[in-house]
Amino acid sequence: MNRLADATSPYLLQHADNPVDWYPWGEEAFAEARRRDVPLLISIGYAACHWCHVMAHESFEDEAIAALMNEKYVCVKVDREERPDVDAVYMAATQTMTGGGGWPMTVFATPEGKPFQAGTYYPPVERHGMPSFRQLLVAVDRAWGEIREDVLRAGDGLVAELAHNARVVARAEGVPDGEALGAAVGVLLREFDAERGGFGGAPKFPPSMTLEHLLRHHARTGEPAALAMVQATCAAMARGGMYDQLGGGFARYSVDAEWVVPHFEKMLYDNALLLRVYLHLWRATGDALALRVVNETADWMLRELRLGPDGGFASSLDADTDGVEGKFYAWDADQLMAVLGAEDAAWAASAFNVTPEGTFEHGLSVLQLLQDPDDAERYQSVRARLFEARREQRTAPGRDDKAVAAWNGLAVAALAEAGALTGRPELVDAARQTAEMLERVHWDDKASRLTRTSRDGVAGQQNPGVLEDYADVAEGLLALYAVTGETRWYRLAGKLLDVVLDEFRDEDGLFYDTASDGEALIFRPADPTDNATPGGTSAAAGALLTYGALTGSGRHREAAEQALRFTGALAERAPRFAGWGLAVAEALVDGPREVAVVGEAADAEKAAGLRAMHQAALAATAPGLVIAVTPPAGEVPDAAEAPELLRGRPAIAGEPTAYVCRGFVCQAPTTELSELRSQLA
Repeated sequence: MNRLADATSPYLLQHADNPVDWYPWGEEAFAEARRRDVPLLISIGYAACHWCHVMAHESFEDEAIAALMNEKYVCVKVDREERPDVDAVYMAATQTMTGGGGWPMTVFATPEGKPFQAGTYYPPVERHGMPSFRQLLVAVDRAWGEIREDVLRAGDGLVAELAHNARVVARAEGVPDGEALGAAVGVLLREFDAERGGFGGAPKFPPSMTLEHLLRHHARTGEPAALAMVQATCAAMARGGMYDQLGGGFARYSVDAEWVVPHFEKMLYDNALLLRVYLHLWRATGDALALRVVNETADWMLRELRLGPDGGFASSLDADTDGVEGKFYAWDADQLMAVLGAEDAAWAASAFNVTPEGTFEHGLSVLQLLQDPDDAERYQSVRARLFEARREQRTAPGRDDKAVAAWNGLAVAALAEAGALTGRPELVDAARQTAEMLERVHWDDKASRLTRTSRDGVAGQQNPGVLEDYADVAEGLLALYAVTGETRWYRLAGKLLDVVLDEFRDEDGLFYDTASDGEALIFRPADPTDNATPGGTSAAAGALLTYGALTGSGRHREAAEQALRFTGALAERAPRFAGWGLAVAEALVDGPREVAVVGEAADAEKAAGLRAMHQAALAATAPGLVIAVTPPAGEVPDAAEAPELLRGRPAIAGEPTAYVCRGFVCQAPTTELSELRSQLA
């Protein structure tokens, strides 16, 4: 075994038996490269990455290739999910050098970590004009030996360019106003795939944050086209192969433009974000398909990713089973027959679009549900039998069981809201237990620091929290507070956001992805765009805006506005890369609206009235709605610990009362549900 044998990352442990003498990221690797006077070979990937597995099998398990790697380089293996900061700087380098990027990422760097050659997957033999990995290893070694001065000069120049770009891009001005938000929707309309839903062509990714932006825009303006794009995209994704028609939950993306064949890995962050989108779509329209997806996706998260009764969720499920991509999920007619018998198998093939030629590979089909079957009872029976057969007879995909703070924060927000709106208290309980795990395992109250990852209840001390961790966990805690009224979550969110303001922002209001006292990388990343998850800057903007509304803090609101400066620049040029930033901007333009629900649960009738008022507030669609509610019975916090939004707002005549404010102007308090709904419309 190599130096990865003691790693806590499941991805690194997958490489612990490679003949490559891998080092984990750290000073030991850099020191060894300096001692031997050889370059670093930095390989970055993650556990659920299909092509990472392919390259590992083809090259990293090959004795001859491994011997060449060990002789000429110090080889470093990085889990991008544990170290997104390391991934970010080398991804920026890879994209600058090649015009593209992805995983596995292969970077050659000086012993100081400055990259001079980069790419992604390389085959073991020359293929389709792509050099073999062996050829690349030999060529880079020759360059290091023969033209080293040129190599070093190129590395220095690239690092300077990347550092300059990070600051210039992130300093762009232009907090989006109503006009800019409307223009962004116009761009999205032009890019929208009206026939198949979604945006752009293949591969097609779930645009969860853009869908949230469009839902908020529709709620603020009534623009029908914004809602129509959400409805069409959500229906297409839920009926296609990217959605697991038997077990619930979404795969990472569709390899085609029709949502038929997924890239089968299933990520916590995708499902948390999409769960919230479908929930908000159902809240806005009452769409039955959206509600079904909410319930099935929540069930999948609890069944497949939950780490135990103490809370927390695993990162992902693998794309491969027994070394074959999609083997767990795809079916043919004979396999349906073996489980269901001839009559039900024929019915299922029609219902799930299982064709003789197959929609995937080797004559297999990925299940789709292009329309609701007429026989709902038969559908439920067939679905349950296929699900059970798959569970019992097939090898389940591997699970990356590390907990990532940011993604668990997204899960807390989604599950808390889903439980409250759909009447499923077990989902709120799961959100609360996950929040407790994050506080207990990831948060160091004495040091005021958050750790990014944990495994088996032990924090990964070498993996400090980055901006998205602090922001997404704060977002989840504030959503949990809005649902439960438990002030401990509001207070903890405030502590996290204090660190954001003190350690991740400079004197000009620029947000960095790493803390000021964090590890010094080749440059300090500051990416204000959104990608597969909300970028740290836009996630911080959302949490800061909510917290500022709860507390009346101008400092937090101003910081939220500063964080959105670059979003305005993207609104009319590339709104799909600013989905969460635009969603937060919709809340900012809308106020955001603030609701204080107060009252006493002195008897059953008043307790029911307080719950009804609270539920009506939660059911409102106003963008970025901020809710504070009287704490539950038994929790009587100090006055100083209660949100400012609750202070000085008594229950009128002892009855449950709601106060609605917007843009620093408050309406008259009301004890009537109908009036509250009217004020929030």
